[in-house]
Amino acid sequence: MGETIGFKNLHSREFQGHKKKVHSVAWNCSGTKLASGSVDQTARIWQIEPHGHGKVKDVELKGHTDSVDQLCWDPKHAELIATASGDKTVRLWDARNGKCSQQVELSGENINITYKPDGTHIAVGNRDDELTILDVRKFKPIHKRKFNYEVNEIAWNLGGDMFFLTTGNGTVEVLAYPSLQAVNTLNAHTAGCYCIAIDPLGRYFAVGSADSLVSLWSIKDMLCIRTFTKLEWPVRTISFNHTGEYIASASEDLFIDIANVQTGRSVHQIPCRAPMNSVEWNPKHNLLAYAGDDKNKYSADEGVFRIFGFESA
Repeated sequence: MGETIGFKNLHSREFQGHKKKVHSVAWNCSGTKLASGSVDQTARIWQIEPHGHGKVKDVELKGHTDSVDQLCWDPKHAELIATASGDKTVRLWDARNGKCSQQVELSGENINITYKPDGTHIAVGNRDDELTILDVRKFKPIHKRKFNYEVNEIAWNLGGDMFFLTTGNGTVEVLAYPSLQAVNTLNAHTAGCYCIAIDPLGRYFAVGSADSLVSLWSIKDMLCIRTFTKLEWPVRTISFNHTGEYIASASEDLFIDIANVQTGRSVHQIPCRAPMNSVEWNPKHNLLAYAGDDKNKYSADEGVFRIFGFESA
């Protein structure tokens, strides 16, 4: 497949529904539904047809009393989704009916959330640099740890035996799981590390930094293989596509960069009108969802997100 994939001829579609800006977009494990979380205190679930046309129905998830900052789907269940909010709660929802099935109140404003790949645990990070691990079945905290440095995005490796923290010091802290004992500190960047993505084939992880670079690391030997240098502003969000061939990254630059993972070369840019908050590739198709600080002509939040990769606009 390589470079021949014709990104040039693909289009973006816009999805409207939120009343304020969208902070987070995420696909379910089957690639059929996209969730969006917004400053308007709701999340929405959208059924997306990869080749579909026409109006998309959405289900609203209502209950949070502050911004929904990040959300993540159960990696083993296409209808279960967890949301993290500034209201200190984490909630679990059924995407079919929009009902909240579980919720737990934690100690601070939650900004990062991720599922363990086997679906048994959820990790939540808050504004006070505290990490909480939830047992999904009981929906109760089983582990809490406060760090004395700025903790940004968090992730497990595919096997679930390593846990990564990106930090404001420019490091990636690698912990064993479930012990959460420190295994390695990687001096990844000259400025804070903001985001992390795990290659779907388990070979690499990528880190986006305030120094405007994205670094690619081998999971096996914990060495930096290459950097992607197209962006000029702090990298806020990154994602690998489903084959692991491409990586998307975005920032306050007015484009999203798509680069070839093996060569490091940029293969396409998607223009955007505002700084981006979240990009995520679909797990089955080359569809990239993205959301940012879009404003209308009256400088009010638009509350839209877009998906790139359709054959027609």
